[in-house]
Amino acid sequence: MALAQGLPLTAEDAQTMNSSTLTLDRIFTKKEFKAESFSAQWLDEGSGYTYLQSESEDEKAEVIWLRKPEQSEGSILVTSLELTPASDSEPLSVDGYSFSKDLSLVLIYTNSKRVWRQNTRGDYWLLDRSSGELHQLGGDARPASLMFAKISPSGTHVAYVRDRNIYVESIANHAIEPVTETPNKHIINGTSDWVYEEELFVRDGFRWSPNGESIAYWQFDDSQVRTQTMLDQVSGLYPKLKTFAYPKTGQTNSAVRMGVVDIEGNGTRWFDISGDPREHYLARMEWAKNSEEVIIQQLNRNQNENRILMANASDGTVTQLFAEVDDSWVDIHDEMHWVCEGSHFTWISDRDGWRHIYLISRDGKEATCLTPGEFDVIKLLKVDDAGKWVYFIASPENPAERYLYRVGLDGNGLKRLTPARIKRGTHGYVISPDGLYAIVTSSNLDEVPVTRLISLPNHKEIEVIESNEELNKQFKDIDRTPSEFFYIDIDKGAPLHARCAKPPGFDPSKNYPLLIHVYGEPAGQVVTDRWGGNNQLWHLMLAQQGYVVMSFDNRGTKAPRGREWRKAAFRKIGIMAPKDQAAAVLNVLKTRPYLDPDRVGSWGWSGGGSMSLNAIFKYPEIYKAAIAIASVPNQRYYDSIYQERYMGHPKENVDGYRDGSPINYAHQLEGDLLIIHGAADDNCHYQTFEKLVDKLVQLNKPFSMMTYPRGSHSIKEGKNTSLHLYSLMTRFLNERLPLEPQTD
Repeated sequence: MALAQGLPLTAEDAQTMNSSTLTLDRIFTKKEFKAESFSAQWLDEGSGYTYLQSESEDEKAEVIWLRKPEQSEGSILVTSLELTPASDSEPLSVDGYSFSKDLSLVLIYTNSKRVWRQNTRGDYWLLDRSSGELHQLGGDARPASLMFAKISPSGTHVAYVRDRNIYVESIANHAIEPVTETPNKHIINGTSDWVYEEELFVRDGFRWSPNGESIAYWQFDDSQVRTQTMLDQVSGLYPKLKTFAYPKTGQTNSAVRMGVVDIEGNGTRWFDISGDPREHYLARMEWAKNSEEVIIQQLNRNQNENRILMANASDGTVTQLFAEVDDSWVDIHDEMHWVCEGSHFTWISDRDGWRHIYLISRDGKEATCLTPGEFDVIKLLKVDDAGKWVYFIASPENPAERYLYRVGLDGNGLKRLTPARIKRGTHGYVISPDGLYAIVTSSNLDEVPVTRLISLPNHKEIEVIESNEELNKQFKDIDRTPSEFFYIDIDKGAPLHARCAKPPGFDPSKNYPLLIHVYGEPAGQVVTDRWGGNNQLWHLMLAQQGYVVMSFDNRGTKAPRGREWRKAAFRKIGIMAPKDQAAAVLNVLKTRPYLDPDRVGSWGWSGGGSMSLNAIFKYPEIYKAAIAIASVPNQRYYDSIYQERYMGHPKENVDGYRDGSPINYAHQLEGDLLIIHGAADDNCHYQTFEKLVDKLVQLNKPFSMMTYPRGSHSIKEGKNTSLHLYSLMTRFLNERLPLEPQTD
């Protein structure tokens, strides 16, 4: 290049620099590196899969296509004409869809609106493919007011939630009947309160019976739960208040119960579940492979016991099958599958020290481990009952990666199906009902996502469905160094897994500033080998500027390294992790002399924001700068389910709550701190942000702060919000963690 020779920059050189250099504008405004994804739904065995795609290159509206693996191309199953209401000239925008068993009915979800984290409220339309009738469900319901609509297994009705009640609508004549009753605003039927949705992932709160005659559902009573208040300052002339029930740690929870109601009436038969309904959690419920019994998972408040209950749908009686017990906490999962014609079900447990798949008899008396060995099953994907196989994701050799395995229902034939020739990284599979095919999306930190159709068990590629070819070209042009993964010995048992991004043209004789990206809590893992989207690109941009960016997974994170590793955080959130992180930093500063010990920073979001606060408050001699986004400065202000799961009740762990909350160490702040929060964050509340601000002011500590008035926990609402946020962080790092060493 002319620049390297000291000559004026040519147009060709400038173009090369533009394509190889990352900027905030390219990442967040022009969105040049957005990965295209492919979402598909497998139909019944041998029927193929459906997906959304426009009818032609000239059309923007998406319609539903059908593709069978043996076919060379797909065909349109539902046309735009069929998706166009009689009163409109444009087809419906499809946010989601589902079919009846015989594919004659299509339920279309559109006009979706966000409820807390996800878009779970909207409009539903039912298309009868035989008659062509397209009918909007809900009668005179308000726009975007229906939730979780589902066609009955019998194909005669659709059930949905509206205004905290479950309604059933006849497909034949569109008659609508409520099957539950809400006597006041505190009773919620068929969906959940805030904390169950956030921490137990209970959103859709009702289940059709297999015969389509009954519905089992959750009911919440939040009348005794104290409310959290948020203030909207930007939507109108006067501020608006928003209040919602939010049980903070140690406070009163909703009273929750479960029951069954017949769609023809007769009221609800409530299950006779023992235990105080405010001191236990009803975490899961499914029909037990028939229309007479419902299986329920009930946690105690400390979440160290999960009782598996069988409930009789006719009389409400309940029998305990077995209990999963742990000295720390038990993990709730959705990997329970009925097999062997309903005589057994799969179960996930780490009772032997590793997360394994067990086969449990229907009466709960027999348990057989299908995956013995010193490795964690990361996720059970599918049970092929006919073929007698169980498919799951694991990575015994490298906790940052993900591969497909299978084992027989008899515990024999354990085998990795992802071939060794396949590139390293993370491979996510959606397997067909018959277990003969899968749609797999693969990526790593150096390779963009690619989605393929493969056959199983030979893993033979049939077709590349989404190549992300344009993204791949652009990403390969980026000036960067290959990702580095390594282990760090911190002299406390198992070494920490880490990853590193170095500047292009890295010179070990130079001095570089070090930025740590951290999470550190049990709900997540940051040292992963997969495409990381905008965060990864921002880190690469910083590396191009001259930063070394690292991440460490401390003990207690969700890495698949065994029970002892994952549950080491018990009663020590915010205590053990910052120690591990600090020890890792000291190790790399000692072993990598190109890192400047006077220019070390940390940044993180949510739990990672709390971890960055703990870092700069507790270890001021190590960290010179920190960015904390959407943090929880005081654990006493977070929700009951999450915080008590890992820390216990605050009355039982007074020292732990005090020592794990960074606000109690704010007096030790010496470096440069930037705290950022969304004023509309319903998860980690703006209240806790202001309490930290108030504390720092009382201590007369200099710091920087930023509020995003429309920002939720993700801080992405409003025009240019993401661009502004990452621009702010970049400027802060450039100023407070400078690229060149400071001279006296």
